[in-house]
Order: sequence, then structure tokens, then C-alpha cells
Amino acid sequence: MKAGIVGLPNVGKSTLFNCLSNAKAQSANFPFCTIEPNIGVVNVPDPRINKLEELVKPERVQMATVDIVDIAGLVKGASKGEGLGNQFLGNIRECNAIIHVLRCFDNDNIVHVDGNVNPIRDKETIDIELQLKDLETVEKRLEKVKRAAKTGNKEAQAEEALLNRIREALLQAKSARTIVPQNNDEEVLMEAFQLITAKPVLYVCNVDESSAVNGNKYVDQVRELVKDEEAEVIVLSVGAEADITELESYEERQVFLEDMGLEEPGASVLIRAAYKLLKQQTYFTAGVKEVRAWTINIGATAPQAAGVIHTDFEKGFIRAEVISYDDYVQYGSEAKAKEAGKFRVEGKEYIVKDGDVMHFRFNV
Repeated sequence: MKAGIVGLPNVGKSTLFNCLSNAKAQSANFPFCTIEPNIGVVNVPDPRINKLEELVKPERVQMATVDIVDIAGLVKGASKGEGLGNQFLGNIRECNAIIHVLRCFDNDNIVHVDGNVNPIRDKETIDIELQLKDLETVEKRLEKVKRAAKTGNKEAQAEEALLNRIREALLQAKSARTIVPQNNDEEVLMEAFQLITAKPVLYVCNVDESSAVNGNKYVDQVRELVKDEEAEVIVLSVGAEADITELESYEERQVFLEDMGLEEPGASVLIRAAYKLLKQQTYFTAGVKEVRAWTINIGATAPQAAGVIHTDFEKGFIRAEVISYDDYVQYGSEAKAKEAGKFRVEGKEYIVKDGDVMHFRFNV
């Protein structure tokens, strides 16, 4: 599962990517600095794993991760191939969610492709290009499905009806994610269409350091604009985050954060939000060899969770032994949680909860 960072050129995408991944993607003050997408595997900050490490004292710790992709900047006309449009749109299609970076700071030394700072216009530029590309996809698919629908094919008729609803939304400059599937069949179809504007989105307002805590007028404009989208807005000073990653010690980073009025780096907040945006959650395994966070889809069953460790665990699943994270921490160990009656045995139908500490029994 991948989250792609998108936005106009020079809004801070590659600098943000570097902060998140500690990779060193090129970042410079000119358009199309990023050409090939950079991919970083990023640890998901989770204080729960630190607590489990403290209690279990394992030989090693493995955190959950999320893939973040830094994609080339998009400009007007991208849907028709302008700039790196076709490549950009292909790269974003391969991602499962969108992190949309908007420039919300004034700085005459950093070029803006449209001449001045206006996050509302910038957002609309990106949205329109993505919607135009989706409209092209929808209309091509409609051409094919109409013929089958005329013959009385019920599946084709259902697909045609959904495509027409999506087309109408796109023509009104609304994204495909505003169309709510009415049943399971429509959910499957929406997935199959692979529309770019159907992907969940998270907005990152890149501000100057003095606005990192409370935002500014540009952030207020963005929040007002997206209030009906049910999308999260995160305020981040990408320049300050870059400075934090350059500091050597944890203590130095904490002093820097305190001076800014922050409790933790904004990058940590963003990574957790991206993880949530991808509909991911975590369960833990905890033993003296290793404490590890495993990533599963929200709603995964116990056998599916076991399959993340090894496919044999899912095939030969017998049962899951489960202690909730809160109970594990309250009693301080697996043995004491068992003594307190907080140890559960769950079967194939069990839906794993975020934070479950699990052990699987299987037979191959």
C-alpha cells in the first residue's frame, strides 16, 4: 500500500519526502526537479511499541512501515501531457492514497510556477487535471459498456448507471470520491475503474516556521475549502522539519521542537495520518526474540492477520491467542494478563482490533 505525495512544482514535496523517509531525494528551486518517483519505506511512529519493548526487553524491535512515493510536480495541461503529465498521472494511479501538499507560505526566494502564493488556486489546478484524466477514462469505458447494456445485460446496465453518475460529478468539477457506492457490486466496480480522484486524500499545508503551531490565513482558506470533503488537513513547516532531521541527537530535536511549541515532529503526525488514510492498522507479536508491529487492513480476520507473517500461518490457521494492548500494559506481561483472565482464544471469524497482542497456532 502506497501513499503518493502530489502538488505543483516547488511546494516542498521532495523536501517533505526526505523528512519522512530520511532518503535524500533531490530538492531544488526549479520545476520538475523530481522526474522519476522516489519511494521511501517509512517507519510508523507508535508509542505502543516503545512500551512493549520496555516490558518485554526483546533482542530486536520491528516497527510497522508505510510506503511513501515522491511524485513529479504537476502543472496545468498535465491531463493532456503537459510538463511530465502522463508520467505523473501514471505514477499517482499506482498509489492507494494521495498526500496533497499545498504551499501556504510567502517567500520571494522560492519560485512559484504561477507567480504568487494561492493554495486555493493551486488545489483547483491539481483537482481539475486529475478530474479531466478521470473523465477521459470514464468516457472511454462508457463507450464500451453502452453496447452491452443495450442488449439487456444487467451487469452492463448497472456499470453504465454508475459511470454516468461519476461522469456527471466530474463534469461539475467534483472528484469521483464524492460518489458513494450503493452496494457491494458498485464498490467492486469503483475499485476496478482505478480512478485517480476516487483515492482518499490528505492535505498538507506547508507553512513557515512561525505558523507551524497555529497555521495562518492560507491554512484557514484551505480548511474552509475542504470542509465538505471529510479530508484531514495537517499543518507542517517542511523547512523546519528538514532542520529537525539534520540534528544528531534526540535531545537536540526535543529542544528544537519545544522552541517551536510542538510536542513531536509534524512528520510523525503525517505518517500516522497516511497509515490511517490507507485504512491500515497494527497488531503486535511480543516475545524475547522480537517485539514487532504488523500491518493489516482494517477489518482483517485472524487468519488474514496470520498470513501477513507467513502464508502457511493463514492456510493452516487453528486459533489466535489474543491479549488487548491495554490489558498487556496494565498487567505488565503475558503471564500476568493470563492470570487475570485477560487472555482470549479466538477462531477464524475473529476481526482483529488495532493494538491486539497476538500469537497464532497453525498446522501445515
